[in-house]
Amino acid sequence: MDITTTAETAYSPLTAVANVLRSEYCKLRTVRSTFWTLLAAAVSNAGVAALLAIFVSGRLTAHQKATIDVVRLTLGGLHLSQVAIGVLGVLVISSEYSTGMIRASLAAVPRRRLVLAAKTAVFTVVSLVIGLASSFAAYFIFQAARSGNSLSAPLGDPGVLRAVAGGGLYLGVIGLFGLGLGAIIRAPAGAIAALLGAMFVPPLLSDLLPHAWQTSIGPYLPLNAGGQIYIASHFDPNSLSPWTGLGVFVLYAAAALAIGFFLINHRDA
Repeated sequence: MDITTTAETAYSPLTAVANVLRSEYCKLRTVRSTFWTLLAAAVSNAGVAALLAIFVSGRLTAHQKATIDVVRLTLGGLHLSQVAIGVLGVLVISSEYSTGMIRASLAAVPRRRLVLAAKTAVFTVVSLVIGLASSFAAYFIFQAARSGNSLSAPLGDPGVLRAVAGGGLYLGVIGLFGLGLGAIIRAPAGAIAALLGAMFVPPLLSDLLPHAWQTSIGPYLPLNAGGQIYIASHFDPNSLSPWTGLGVFVLYAAAALAIGFFLINHRDA
């Protein structure tokens, strides 16, 4: 009885899932690209915040200081860190396909969707932790280094805490979007090109459209929608609300992941 119970416990579904999660975490933390991309994301957020506080905050006019969104200025480093997190999301799965390591992973865990689910869960936690930590670090660095008493934005002010935390959530969603595209395309270069194209090309193309189309389509583009979450004030009336915008951005990432989960069971490794 004891032996049977022990065996059942050892091979229970929860134990199997825990083992796969542990395996995926070991893969993620032991790959050199993980360290460098996460470091790039963190340094971009904190470093740009420090530079903006030191070199920009003291040179703004009184009108600019009164009308600028302090949190959005503080999180200027997101323009760089979003690329790092998105690329890491792509590499989490596509690098295994490019090296052939995916065959070993799927041989050890034949349930392919479990492997992708474990990668998604582990990467979600890591990207959110780094995103939130670097966003709050950028906020505190900017507030400490800014010139004089201007551009103060206490966390208790309306929208500030949500916007700072939103910067971290934004990075997490971009990472998952990259992971979904990596699962679909599987080739690192192609998936990275698709991610960067999806991020930066639609806003450029929308500028060529008639104004009525820009105001109706523009707010729903990935970066336009997702970027609303880290705006604390001075909203564009034609844009989505912060949480609605983030929700639309999450739908893009969820759609990419859903397609990836479908395809992983219908293609050879």
